[in-house]
Amino acid sequence: MQLTKFGRAVVVAATLAFAGATTAATGTASAEPVPADLYSEITAADIADPSAVLGPEDTGFEAAQTVNGAISWFRNRNGSTAYQGYCERAVRLAWNRRTHHASAIAHWRSSDGARHTRGTPPRGAFVFWNISQYGHVGLADGNGGVWATSVNGRIGHAKQSYFANYLGWKYGNSR
Repeated sequence: MQLTKFGRAVVVAATLAFAGATTAATGTASAEPVPADLYSEITAADIADPSAVLGPEDTGFEAAQTVNGAISWFRNRNGSTAYQGYCERAVRLAWNRRTHHASAIAHWRSSDGARHTRGTPPRGAFVFWNISQYGHVGLADGNGGVWATSVNGRIGHAKQSYFANYLGWKYGNSR
């Protein structure tokens, strides 16, 4: 499990508190250094903007319900075939959603967000096509492109028109 730097600092604080209690109980102290990867100072800026504490080692963690995180989830898996045939699952994981739909077409038809059939889908929006009985879904890049499974048989980036039978879009992480 990956933790944010903030989470790591909390672990260190708890460890130091335990060590202090042990020292008080036994009367001995050991000055073992805290491993560098478990410690990071928390600043007032970190508290004001918790997303600022995510560093490059936390890649994938930031995908929790942010547009940039959802897009990064796809970008970090560019070229992967792991989600071939599982487009709805891929967008759900990218947005870290708890809401499940049996298929992309079920998601499109659901009351889970308003359907839009006009305009350029905004960045992070779910984009739907009727390409089979299950449909297809990807995430909009906000500029007429999408991140999706099944782009040349893998996760990739393509123009929205890459897939046939466009249905429309719903705001990303709609409920």
